Amino acid sequence: MMKVTITDVAKKAGVSKTTVSRIINHNYAHTTEETRQRVLDVIKELDYRPNALAKGLKSSQTNVIGMVLSNLKNPFWTSVLEGVEDATRNQGFHLMICNSDEEPEKEEQYIREFRMRQVDGIVINPTVRNPDFFRQLVDSRYPLVVINRKLPGLNVNNVVINNVKGASMAVRHLLNNGKRNIAAVTYRNEHVSTWKERIQGYRTALLESGYAAEDLRIVEAEQDSGKIKEATLRFLREHPDTDAVFSTNNMITLEVMDAIRELGLSIPERIAVVGYDETVWAKHLNPPLTTIRQPGYQMGQIATNMLIESIRTKNETEPKQIVLEPELIVRRSSGAAE
Repeated sequence: MMKVTITDVAKKAGVSKTTVSRIINHNYAHTTEETRQRVLDVIKELDYRPNALAKGLKSSQTNVIGMVLSNLKNPFWTSVLEGVEDATRNQGFHLMICNSDEEPEKEEQYIREFRMRQVDGIVINPTVRNPDFFRQLVDSRYPLVVINRKLPGLNVNNVVINNVKGASMAVRHLLNNGKRNIAAVTYRNEHVSTWKERIQGYRTALLESGYAAEDLRIVEAEQDSGKIKEATLRFLREHPDTDAVFSTNNMITLEVMDAIRELGLSIPERIAVVGYDETVWAKHLNPPLTTIRQPGYQMGQIATNMLIESIRTKNETEPKQIVLEPELIVRRSSGAAE
């Protein structure tokens, strides 16, 4: 199949090559919105990827990798980024970072722009809502490493945490501290493996401890700000005997603790709390937070080294799946002595 050229794009869009070039380089001064959108649609349709390298460059490798995260507001990604950045620098590569905000359209746009700029490969925490696009990406043998989440049905390089084990550790810790009516709070999203696995770990720990399925207390809410707090308030009012909460994400934990305090309940005397994701502020909360630590730095470092290996071997190595182990960090919020 012949490589698509800027001439092909211009011809199909009914514009000049100069106009296409301006739009690719985000120079919209002399183009209408309708023209810009038409050209972008043709670029997407033809899968056109202009060469951003200097014309005299002999190698197509730029020594630049891209990273697409789903939510930069989450402090967990700070440690992951440190690992990615250190590994990138140590390997003589450079790094470009984008944030999809959990929006599949933005995610696809960033990846297409990376490819247009000849970025050698991508580390990504995917929204998991672009299955066809990622299937095409994998089929094209573009170097790719998926972190933190899984892409169902695709054989790709993957670095994740043992979320089932981490959640189970958290719940068993609460059980060992005498808690009996334990709720789990999570985001409502059937596509994201991390949240599903953490709820699976919660279920496993309780069912193996003699609980019946109807005894489980699972609180779900949308990812929008404030929704978790609303759902937690409503649940605790309806189930006042709840004596512990397992939070499946550090952003969720903050809203859960706000809800508990708004009801005038003390932590951990009235309701114990265990979070998921160790952060720099966890030990400074009042009370200090018991949490599951994920090896974020190692995740970033391993994923980057894996990606660069794929780039250097022309993506000819068999994809690997690496599972990292979590760790329980015990503090006062769970009712245990530090």
